[in-house]
Amino acid sequence: MQMTEYLQDLRARQERSRPAGTPSQVVYPLGEVSLPEHLAHWAGRAPDRLAVVHRGTELTYRELDGLVRRLAGWLEAEAGVRAGDRVAVYLPNCPHFTAAMLAVLSLGAVHVPVNPMFQRAELGYELRDSGAEVVVALDSLLPLLRSVRAETPVRAVLAVPAAEAAGAEGPAPGLEEAETPWAQAAAHAPAAPRPADLDALAALNYTGGTTGMPKGCMHTQRHMLYTAASCAGATGQGEGLVALCYLPVFWIAGEDLGILTPLVCGGTAVLLPRWDAGEVLRAVDRYRATVMVGTVENYLELLDRPDLADYDLSSLSDPSAVSFVRKLDPEVRRRWSEAVGPGSVLREAAYGLTETHTFDATPYGMAEGDRDLLAEPVFCGVPVPGTDIAVVSFETGEPVPLGTEGEIVVRSPSVTTGYWNKPEATARQLRGGWLHTGDNGRIDEDGCLHYLGRDKDLIKVKGMSVFPAEVEVLLGRHPGVASAAVVAAEDPDSGQRPVAFVVPAAGTELDAEELRAWAARNMAPYKVPLVEVVERFPMTATGKVRKVDLAEQAGKAADRARTRR
Repeated sequence: MQMTEYLQDLRARQERSRPAGTPSQVVYPLGEVSLPEHLAHWAGRAPDRLAVVHRGTELTYRELDGLVRRLAGWLEAEAGVRAGDRVAVYLPNCPHFTAAMLAVLSLGAVHVPVNPMFQRAELGYELRDSGAEVVVALDSLLPLLRSVRAETPVRAVLAVPAAEAAGAEGPAPGLEEAETPWAQAAAHAPAAPRPADLDALAALNYTGGTTGMPKGCMHTQRHMLYTAASCAGATGQGEGLVALCYLPVFWIAGEDLGILTPLVCGGTAVLLPRWDAGEVLRAVDRYRATVMVGTVENYLELLDRPDLADYDLSSLSDPSAVSFVRKLDPEVRRRWSEAVGPGSVLREAAYGLTETHTFDATPYGMAEGDRDLLAEPVFCGVPVPGTDIAVVSFETGEPVPLGTEGEIVVRSPSVTTGYWNKPEATARQLRGGWLHTGDNGRIDEDGCLHYLGRDKDLIKVKGMSVFPAEVEVLLGRHPGVASAAVVAAEDPDSGQRPVAFVVPAAGTELDAEELRAWAARNMAPYKVPLVEVVERFPMTATGKVRKVDLAEQAGKAADRARTRR
């Protein structure tokens, strides 16, 4: 079947399946204008409405707009930031992240979110690869940043007090030359407004991969705007949206939930630094949160709290869960609705990738009779307005019949324009206007997507993506490692954990625990693998590592590690 005929049939099926009350076309509440222009609009229309909340800090739209303009003034006048320059934002969830991101966008510069859990090797790589010359960072992270700075283009640093970002008080460490305190930038004269190019590069959102180190997905403000507008429309959200977000906002999913969608809708973002059941209950009750995304385990922890009934959670009209370890099932949904109220229906979160800005298909409004949860294996629903999703043959790229497994491909207004400075990787993934995801899936007779799993090598540790190739590259930087192969082992607490099989360099005695300790100093905690030192790898006839054989050994290694706890 040709793609044109296939899509014509598929779209008709999806329109019949689309939940009542959700639009079939994307609707932009304020039109297609930039994110800073959205902020300015809401600052004028609803100046005293809360824009961002974080523990003891509450910023109205008027206050956030003023802060963004002053930060932009400092970035432009003092740090010399111009359109197209990359600015790294090396922060956890806090209002400073939101303000820094919007200030960068207001100058036509490029936002580069950096994981604050990164260790030396990861931080240095991302700063070098992006070419970021300015970094906004917690002052507690400055020692690590200083340790890699000479290897990077970084020339200016804006230091955010860690205590302030945590909603507390505390002493600030001393700053070095070219490190400016946040308070100084926040008091600067504001930048003048300027026209925005919605199609210019606006962000580099790094994602891992199966072929080496992370790649920067190039996104524009138009991508961001489309994602927020299509998400809001597909899930029935509007101007009253209050998003509770403890997903990290340096993740693109956290950015969508905790920054973009509330801003486009003129809603409120309630940011938490991390999952904390008591803090979540208090925040939902106090701010009347309408949307939240968490793991199934998060919701079960809330349900098991003896003080649950002390809080009013009925405002949560769209709570969604991610089934990383424990799977969402009808019993969990029933318990949630009985405890919170029939208007709060727990559902699976959306299907998406960093390359597509993460919100491509949703099962919102398809919970009647637990249809979504009883479907196998993971029911993702219909594409959001404006997005096409197809399932094609991995070999030929042609559409496969409905119900047949194949590769999920996506075409939408938010698909990345490519990978930063990686034309070959871009050509592999973007073909004929479609993003080839490498994910397995099928589409049923109703036009709904079913997700069958990511690339076989991907490891999920408590929902965090660990790409074996990246860990292998990092381990290969240790002088005692000749080669490494990383595979997944099942784990009852984290879902999976990485296990690295390493061959020592010639003449080297390699200690597994010492290498694991080295890894802990050079990569984020969730990536640190169990280490098994081996003489050689099992190989295929074509010279490739037989990871299927290593997987069995990895399971045994993980079992041994659990018995030693």
